[in-house]
Amino acid sequence: MTRPEVYDRYPEHTVEVEAEPRRVRVRWQGREIAHTDRARVLREADYPPVFYLPLASVDPDVLEKTDHTTHCPFKGDASYYSLRGDAGTDPNAVWSYESPFEPVAAIRGHVAFDPDRVEIEEGV
Repeated sequence: MTRPEVYDRYPEHTVEVEAEPRRVRVRWQGREIAHTDRARVLREADYPPVFYLPLASVDPDVLEKTDHTTHCPFKGDASYYSLRGDAGTDPNAVWSYESPFEPVAAIRGHVAFDPDRVEIEEGV
C-alpha cells in the first residue's frame, strides 16, 4: 500500500513505529496470554503509545476473530479479536492492521490490546 494523502494534509499528525527494546508481556484474567521481545511501539500524535505484539506470540486459545472493523486514515483498516477464557469473553479487545498503510507497515502481522481490558507490562 502507498502513503495516503492524509499524511500530507495533516503534517502535524505524526505516526511512528519503532522496535521496542524491552520485553513486553500481556496478562488477562490473571494469566499471561502473550509475551515477546519483538514488540513494536506505535506513537501517534498526542495519544499514549500502543504496543503491537507479533500475532504468533499470543496464546491462540484466547483469540476469537470477530466481524468488527474500523478505519483509521493514518493506519488503514483494523480487524478485531475478542478475548475468551474461563471467566467469559471480552469482545473486540484486540485489533490488527492486516494491510496497514506504508508508513506503519512494521505493525503488519502484529496485534494490539486495549489497555483498559488487559495488563501490559514492559521490561519483564
